[in-house]
Amino acid sequence: MVRMVLCKKLGREAEGLERAPFPGEKGQIIFETISKAAWLEWVGIQTMLINEHKLASFDPKAKKLIESEREKFLFGSGVDMPDDFVPPTAEQK
Repeated sequence: MVRMVLCKKLGREAEGLERAPFPGEKGQIIFETISKAAWLEWVGIQTMLINEHKLASFDPKAKKLIESEREKFLFGSGVDMPDDFVPPTAEQK
């Protein structure tokens, strides 16, 4: 059976994640309040941020940036896109 959540990002009821995306309190909050669709959208944005900023996953500053942007995307005003980011066109997708 599909688990439904009232997604804070989408502002409506939607299919929830199958499990917390990572351990701890923040992972549990995301599991309880963020839909699968919103999480998958975040994963794509996270990948773009890592690539555009050339982040290393082991760098504490990179982890802080990703955590901050994840909070803004899922629960706040949205992500701060890199200054020189150009979204792909339909032909590039």
